[in-house]
Amino acid sequence: MIELKNVCKEFTDGGETFIALEETNLQINENEFTAVIGPSGSGKSTFLTIVGALQQPTEGTLSINDEDVYKMSENKRSDLRFKDIGFVLQGSNLIPFLTIREQYRLKLQKEKKDEANQRIDEVLELLSIKHIGDKYPEDVSGGERARAAIGLAILLKPRLLLADEPTASLDTEKAVQIVEVLQSISREQDTSVVMVTHDERMLEYCDRVIQILDGDVSEVTEEKLKNKK
Repeated sequence: MIELKNVCKEFTDGGETFIALEETNLQINENEFTAVIGPSGSGKSTFLTIVGALQQPTEGTLSINDEDVYKMSENKRSDLRFKDIGFVLQGSNLIPFLTIREQYRLKLQKEKKDEANQRIDEVLELLSIKHIGDKYPEDVSGGERARAAIGLAILLKPRLLLADEPTASLDTEKAVQIVEVLQSISREQDTSVVMVTHDERMLEYCDRVIQILDGDVSEVTEEKLKNKK
């Protein structure tokens, strides 16, 4: 589904060039739950923004379903980000002055009202948060807020869901619940999920693990994961 070919990213600061992402060749398959790990400043955010069609690589190509994303027009790429790529951000991508249901309706404003309401109910039910539909983000727990943010990201049934540290501010029990939700989405919603995380306890729920160290991207085998433990 997603393929990076010879992708690298460089930045220039004060006349000096820094490599944020070394040359990378990688495929992410349909219905796959992939974790991305690595220390702060290793290149995880750069990787995520390139895969999410937010930042063009210095060299190389990103293809989604055999189409080169960075050869698209900006309008088409924006449409791709809106419809086919869902984002779950660290700080929650929820609007504080709208209820959860109102935010979902805003995302589905181009849909017919009955169809939009039906989809909203489906997502709230899927994430077990129907009871908070008419509440504001600040009036719900951290775990519920994280679920609501995931719901907003999957409303349009994206082919790719990118989650940046979705469990960072949660206790272990709630973190596991969120990762189980992401695992379920990858298996049942025809969505590939890529999750950046520092919490290695969550890796057992993922189909594969990618590690980034100083911009170098590599696959982590089960044996390596066992040695880490």
